[in-house]
Amino acid sequence: MTSALDPRPLVRLFAEHPGRAAARFAAAHDLTGPTRVEVSTGSGHRFTVDEPASLGGADAAANPVEYALAALGSCQAITYRVWAALLGIAFDRLHVAVDGDIDLRGFFGVDDGIRPGFGAIRVKVTIDGPETAERYAELTAAVNRHCPVLDLFSNPVPVTHELLIPPPA
Repeated sequence: MTSALDPRPLVRLFAEHPGRAAARFAAAHDLTGPTRVEVSTGSGHRFTVDEPASLGGADAAANPVEYALAALGSCQAITYRVWAALLGIAFDRLHVAVDGDIDLRGFFGVDDGIRPGFGAIRVKVTIDGPETAERYAELTAAVNRHCPVLDLFSNPVPVTHELLIPPPA
């Protein structure tokens, strides 16, 4: 698989001007149905999130945890592309499969000793190409060190939560 992607100019830019590397991403969410949420990102993209019928939704779209797994898998794939280019490692095909286990008793408060999120996540990467297994292992190590969404899943991130209640009209 060939790519026109060359991350080296960005690497140089960020090394020379660290302030240019700071980025902020945003998303706004409006609950529009029992579990349906319309999402607008800061970059102008829009998508829908919903729960399956078994969890009270209309199954109109992927649910939040499926999007979380999709974010992890797609970030892994992109990070493979970037780091393959940086390390000079070629591949012909890359496939990432991600699955995870949740005990819904945590979400529904049946047992507060059970976390509401994933208890385990598995990432399986299939890569085909001309390189040795050692080179692909080197690439995988670099990807796992630098994948932003893997970092989000693997390390605690401070989250602030603010409740806004408009005054009565």
